[in-house]
Amino acid sequence: MPKMKTKSGAKKRFTFTGTGKLKRKHAYKSHILTKKSKKRKRNLGYFAIVDKADDANVRQLLAK
Repeated sequence: MPKMKTKSGAKKRFTFTGTGKLKRKHAYKSHILTKKSKKRKRNLGYFAIVDKADDANVRQLLAK
């Protein structure tokens, strides 16, 4: 059976941390930023860890 290919969309959106967890970026940081507070925009800039409920699905998309 051939190898599973990595989904290219997932490859661009998720990366692994040093301990093997999945990192993701926050949504809502691309446009219409004038009405969002400084605090909200700042917190959206940081990376987040993929939730436990979604972890298995994302790993399958990354073929890991």
